[in-house]
This record gives sequence, structure tokens and C-alpha cells, in this order.
Amino acid sequence: MIKKYIENANFEDTGFSYTLSLISGKHKMVILYCLMEYETVRFNELKRYLKNISDKTLSSNLKELESDHLIIRTEYPQIPPKVEYSLSERGKSLMKVLDQLCIWGEENREI
Repeated sequence: MIKKYIENANFEDTGFSYTLSLISGKHKMVILYCLMEYETVRFNELKRYLKNISDKTLSSNLKELESDHLIIRTEYPQIPPKVEYSLSERGKSLMKVLDQLCIWGEENREI
């Protein structure tokens, strides 16, 4: 067995740190979970799903998830404007991780 030493370790260089940087915050994982469950969701549907979130906060989280290539924003040229959000292939690959969190929570939830 190879012993690892922490003296030269840097958490920011780990894959775990990178993953956390993409999904950190109060709402991002919930947004991703919602898109995993319901596939294509509009802004107001997300807002209702998340309950107590401001338009600005939701918009900011969606922009960050889009810029990290985890979700796709589809805008339809109509009046009133219609915008839908869905998981990208990259976002879908992250769902394996979130799904494991769900399973762990179901198995360890206190009754």
C-alpha cells in the first residue's frame, strides 16, 4: 500500500474540487435534479419547483450552468418569448453522481 502525504497536496487540483466548483451553491444541484426528473423545463416552472428563489438568482444559476455546459438553453422566437432548459450530454453524465446522492439519502434518511 502506498501512503499518501498531505504536505504537498492541493485540494484545488483534485477532480472532486472541480466537480464541486460546477455544482456548488444552494440551488444548482436542485436545478440539475429537476432537469433530470422532468427533462425539459421552463423558467417559471423551475421557479415554482425551487419555491423561494428570486428571478435574479435563478437566472444567474442557469447562466452559470449553461456556461459550464451542463444545461442547454433553447429560445423560441415567438411572442411572448419561450425559453426551455434541459440537460446537455455533459450534464446527463453528472446525473450518475447526483443519482448516487439520492440513493444514499433514501437509504440513510432518518424516519
